Amino acid sequence: MNSNDQGGWTERIPWVLTDYPSIIAIDGPAASGKSTLAERLARRLDFLYFDTGVMYRAVTWLALDQGISVDDERAVTRLSQKAQIDVQPPSRKDGRVYDVLVDGEDITWEIRRPEVDANVSVVSAFRGVREAMTTQQRRIGQRGQVVMVGRDIGTVVLPDADLKIYLDASVEERAHRRWKERLALGEDASFEAILEAMRRRDQIDSTRDVAPLRPAEDAVIIESDTLSIEKVLEATLDLVRSKSQ
Repeated sequence: MNSNDQGGWTERIPWVLTDYPSIIAIDGPAASGKSTLAERLARRLDFLYFDTGVMYRAVTWLALDQGISVDDERAVTRLSQKAQIDVQPPSRKDGRVYDVLVDGEDITWEIRRPEVDANVSVVSAFRGVREAMTTQQRRIGQRGQVVMVGRDIGTVVLPDADLKIYLDASVEERAHRRWKERLALGEDASFEAILEAMRRRDQIDSTRDVAPLRPAEDAVIIESDTLSIEKVLEATLDLVRSKSQ
């Protein structure tokens, strides 16, 4: 079976064995390329691509939609505990890579609104929200046939994942990638400012009390400084194949 991948034809893996990894966790710092890798890998395997960050966006959208202050940690936490959030394969061809549902309502594009962008970092820092989302992420991940990407998937959300990958790169390389992305969008971006912001983000992510950013003990670490996304994908597919033997 063939699948169109980024404008070209690529062959999906013809699985004939029954013990291939069904739950794949990909973690890493910001701009390491983990989301791009996860999306392409999921496409090749015909798995669900699940970026766990969308769940925090969903809670943020829900709070804003209901007029709840995102600074009210108790109220937002209660909201996250009651809401049923689901991520499913895309139901329509409008550019989406998955469906995001809250209590059955499709909010896939609503969570990309500027007001959600501006507030999601506040919501995602709440301990109660993270605990509630971990439970929901685990529920989705345990269905299998999923490539789940985040910062604590292999360590907290799915510690029993069949394959764990930690995609890393130097902070300078990651800042350079983000800088080029901003320039490509026509933004007047400063490399030095992006580098400093990324260093701060790394410090926060790696030292926070709840689910700090770190590789799982049994994760395969891939350093991507000198590798293209195609080479990273090839290396990851080799790991998937080795797990199925």
